[in-house]
Amino acid sequence: MFAAYAARIDRDQPLSGLELGDRPEPEVPAGWTTVRVKAASLNHHDLWSLRGVGLGEEALPMILGCDAAGLDEDGNEVVLHSVVGQSGHGVGPRERPSILTEKYQGTFAERVAVPAWNVLPKPRELSFEEAACLPTAWLTAYRMLFTNAGVRPGDSVLVQGAGGGVATAAVVLGAAAGLRVFVTSREESKRKRALELGAEAAFASGERLPQRVDAVLETVGAATWSHSVKSLKPGGTLVISGATSGPNPPAAELNRIFFLELRVVGSTMGTKDELASLLSFCAAKGVRPVVDSTLPLDRAREGFERMAQGDLFGKVVLTV
Repeated sequence: MFAAYAARIDRDQPLSGLELGDRPEPEVPAGWTTVRVKAASLNHHDLWSLRGVGLGEEALPMILGCDAAGLDEDGNEVVLHSVVGQSGHGVGPRERPSILTEKYQGTFAERVAVPAWNVLPKPRELSFEEAACLPTAWLTAYRMLFTNAGVRPGDSVLVQGAGGGVATAAVVLGAAAGLRVFVTSREESKRKRALELGAEAAFASGERLPQRVDAVLETVGAATWSHSVKSLKPGGTLVISGATSGPNPPAAELNRIFFLELRVVGSTMGTKDELASLLSFCAAKGVRPVVDSTLPLDRAREGFERMAQGDLFGKVVLTV
């Protein structure tokens, strides 16, 4: 079957390890099933995998891709939950949870095998392309907002780095849930687009906000950390799920964190139940993922290049 896969690891030139071509049909252990992929979306996780983060040489070649929507073995329209082993289904009792492509072949292929437990019904209101955007970036944003930040309608939230997949999802979900959403970006075009998606106000990176907020969603890391901490109300919550600009900020702002009793919460992906809630929320409220571009699988390299350059707003979707 045709697939996009990591053939080599290269930390400096990650795209040099990306290959497009034929791969074996997926193996289907007991308790697993196959899904015929109709659409899959790119995440920064795929780019990091090509750099060897979470993916070792011993696992190569590895089909990339965490997210997908498609047809199950009975022809039903389904969405995949990307975390294998989260509740022990389909794997050994001592195996730690992992995201597809860290250990198991991914979704950038004609077919993918996953534990049967990881398959959810796709709402008919969502297209395959829209549904394929949800299981990683949008689920991460959903958990950051409603589980770990614990915000409620009327609360204020700062989303750092408008334009990225998680940040874009947070803007749309937050606005739909009645939050006051503020965003930052270095680029005026991305700030303008965030306003169109429902943000109340948009600011240049590092610019002082007109008020402090109840929560900050942080995916940028070192470059925005100090601004994130300084933007919080006393008792506010900073939720971090990524550090694309680096994991070691020059100033940790510890005095401010303990004096104002701020909470710093790590957040990774989400549960199957949270994905089911996200799917229902999108279907019921008319919320749709922001798609930057859609490409056939055989043009996957173009999508990786756009993501590597940061020249996108929303998700890149590959169709099979």
